[in-house]
Amino acid sequence: MPASKPVATPAGKSPFDRSALSGDVFGGITAGVVALPLALAFGEASGVGPIAGLWGAIIVGFFAAVFGGTPTQVSGPTGPMIVVFAGVYDSLDGEPGLVFATVVLAGLFQIALGVARVGKYINLVPYPVISGFMSGVGVIIILLQASRLFGGAPDGSGTIAAIEAIPEAIGDLNPSALAIAGLTLGIVFFWPASFARRVPGALVALAVGTVAGQFLTAAPTLGDIPVGLPDFVIPSVDRESGLVIVEGAIVLALLGAIDSLLTSLVADNMTRTRHKSDRELIGQGVGNTIAGLFGAIPGAGATMRTVVNIRSGGRTRVSGAFHSLLLLGVVLAFGPIAERIPHAVLAGILVKVGWDILDTAYIRRAHQGPRWDLFLMIVVLGMTVFVDLITAVIVGIVAASVAFVKQLADEQIRGLGEVGAFGDDDGSTLILSLNGPLSFAATADMVHHVRERTTDQVTEIVLDLSAVPFLDVSGVRAIGSMVADGRDAGIPVAVRGANDRVTKALTGLGVDLAPPTPIESR
Repeated sequence: MPASKPVATPAGKSPFDRSALSGDVFGGITAGVVALPLALAFGEASGVGPIAGLWGAIIVGFFAAVFGGTPTQVSGPTGPMIVVFAGVYDSLDGEPGLVFATVVLAGLFQIALGVARVGKYINLVPYPVISGFMSGVGVIIILLQASRLFGGAPDGSGTIAAIEAIPEAIGDLNPSALAIAGLTLGIVFFWPASFARRVPGALVALAVGTVAGQFLTAAPTLGDIPVGLPDFVIPSVDRESGLVIVEGAIVLALLGAIDSLLTSLVADNMTRTRHKSDRELIGQGVGNTIAGLFGAIPGAGATMRTVVNIRSGGRTRVSGAFHSLLLLGVVLAFGPIAERIPHAVLAGILVKVGWDILDTAYIRRAHQGPRWDLFLMIVVLGMTVFVDLITAVIVGIVAASVAFVKQLADEQIRGLGEVGAFGDDDGSTLILSLNGPLSFAATADMVHHVRERTTDQVTEIVLDLSAVPFLDVSGVRAIGSMVADGRDAGIPVAVRGANDRVTKALTGLGVDLAPPTPIESR
């Protein structure tokens, strides 16, 4: 990503500062131009239709900009959100009331997350999990669109159905669709970066591919697209679909939160500002809740559109709102033109989106880093593609947490320093120094190591806790076990250097601290 000049809003200025208006308008226009083909493509991929993708970009983009916590962020349909939403759409047989009840509930969950101030915790997901998850989403998008490049379409939902459709589409090749897809792929992959700063390759591919489709008429097109304002959708829930709706809403809410806050971090780095995580979640939640009420697909903070907005001069939330107003004008005025867009054009654009989502920077160098992180990324990627997204993330977080705790425990065991054994022929005092937080993962092995070091010549033990800032319950019980072992063996165990917090934890849970030993006088 090329370096860009920071464009932070000056201190003390209103977020609607008039001096930033020209940059906001140009940034909003540019972001809207980038969003147009993607919104159409995401809407078509979702199963609801391209117009639902445009309304998703309009509604989520506007309300997330107005109520969100990242002034320069542009929101709308994103690849990860569409993968989940398409699965929900298929699971609920496309029933509008049920499908969009899921979107409304997801938005309400996001608002609740923001009100509960959990935004800062969402960023704690380990990078290999994020990398594997995002790369898996990229693979899914590419597989779902692969058959459409040849004029076919998956017969069913899911990755397996998409893979099975590829050889069938090749066997029943549509030359017109393949030619249009090849033209689209050539443009989106090889469009010069110097031109892309003013005219995005996806927009050029959309225009050129649509024109080509007027001559290669055998290629399937989008067909009828409704024009005008969207209809209000009354959410509905029944006993059979309730679990699917709740599960889908949770996944959409968490995924949208992660997607948005990661984009917020990108915006922070470019503008040298700091976003408000909880307010951002509330803004995204408001946008998705309203989107669900009007039959629009859900969205989140979109990295590419946000970067384009900032680079084009966007400085405040006006830019994101203006991007939505531009798309609104397109929907109301140019709907009939969109009916002529070939499926192959949108498929080609989405293949490029999927490729950009792949974490190629990490994949190329992963073998040079920790092997466990590489293994974790591959597991999460595979589970994302062939199982489901939420299971992949949960498994990844749990595995990463267990591995980290194990590494921490090993370090704590290695840090169990033996200061020395002092004494004469009649016996000696063993002094052991415990370093750092004594976590539950290290306690069992630590007690075992102390027992191994307590030889027949040891007549007393001193545990130096001066470098231990705190103890959990497992740590307290470990210290208690050491004291009890010494008492059973007739060896007094004294605890030295414990701070007030550690002492309170020990005495509060009934550890009988031994009296001072004569070691200090030696």
